[in-house]
Amino acid sequence: MRELAGEAAPDAARIPARGASVGGYELTIVAHDIGPVGGMERIISELILGLRRRGHRVTVIARTCELAPDSGVSFHRVRGPSRPFVLAYPFFLLAGTIAVWRHRRGLVQSTGAIVLNRVDFIEIQYCQHVGPSTPSRESLPFRVNAAAAALLGRLGERVCFARNRPWRFICASEGVAEEVREHFPSQAASVVSVPNGVDVEVFTPTPRGEDRAALRASLGLREGRRLAIFVGSDWKRKGLASAIRALALAPRWDLLVVGRGDRELYEDLAGRLGVAEAVHWAGVSRDTAPLYRLADAFVFPTSYEAFPLVALEAAASGLPILAPAVNGIRELVRDGENGFLIDREDPTTIATRLRELADDPALRERLAAEVRRRALDYSWERMVERHDELYAGRP
Repeated sequence: MRELAGEAAPDAARIPARGASVGGYELTIVAHDIGPVGGMERIISELILGLRRRGHRVTVIARTCELAPDSGVSFHRVRGPSRPFVLAYPFFLLAGTIAVWRHRRGLVQSTGAIVLNRVDFIEIQYCQHVGPSTPSRESLPFRVNAAAAALLGRLGERVCFARNRPWRFICASEGVAEEVREHFPSQAASVVSVPNGVDVEVFTPTPRGEDRAALRASLGLREGRRLAIFVGSDWKRKGLASAIRALALAPRWDLLVVGRGDRELYEDLAGRLGVAEAVHWAGVSRDTAPLYRLADAFVFPTSYEAFPLVALEAAASGLPILAPAVNGIRELVRDGENGFLIDREDPTTIATRLRELADDPALRERLAAEVRRRALDYSWERMVERHDELYAGRP
């Protein structure tokens, strides 16, 4: 099924925007989902929109594509289940492969190991051979699904990467690039890294004033307390339990949780620790920038990442980052300069840093200024430009 996002797109697409390459090429991007919610979904969205601004013609093959009506993208929908993974993944593998065979135009880029066709590029935002597959709930069916998903993901990478034979693996960080080189040594020469970006105009440091106070009040945040923010779903892997446990040791802090997960489980944990009133649940948000502006620090005790978009958003918002030295964080955070590297398994290390930030406003302001400055090194335009260079260099 072919859909066009934008009625005037075909002719408008041939008029390069400012900074566009002369003589745009055609590119087909294959992904499970593309849209404003979810890190990988947003990253691919920004890549597509950036390429369109440069005058290139983009075909999208995906389950869902939530781009603006005037994006001018040719969209071919792959209909099928989105969950559970053990059903959705093999279904898309087959249906997506057929869709690529039928609708591919120009260069082809897949987002991970999701089709069996020959492709030119594979975008790696998560290495299945390294990243854990954690259940969203602790019941037996969810644990079985997570274990099966892990096996399928690794098998999928082995089979697809061998059949895809890409010219380049485009990895979100140097850490992910090292993982791909280690597990697929025969294709190591094809691996490059291109960091993710962030909109440094949308995500900006906290403005002080009535709007901030009103929003804090609407969420039930108490006056005079410091606020840490946690953003993301897959709460077990991303370490929400450690963030909540740290609150019991940092009594002047509240925690704002943005995302989706087993809320009942974590509410029970907060209640047992005596910090239920200090944890605030915002749910999934399509506009997280105002929520970052409410906070004084970003807490993210994750176990695995490629290059977390939420960390870049927090950095651009001027929030000191407290996170382990996982992929992307190693590139973004300088311990003690613009944030703190923490031990995910030890909530006391998180609490110690939170207490330091609460006790020393000058330290907090210095880290905030430095992390914002660091975020300016990353932008969507730079990410798109690097991809554009790789596409143009394809023999």
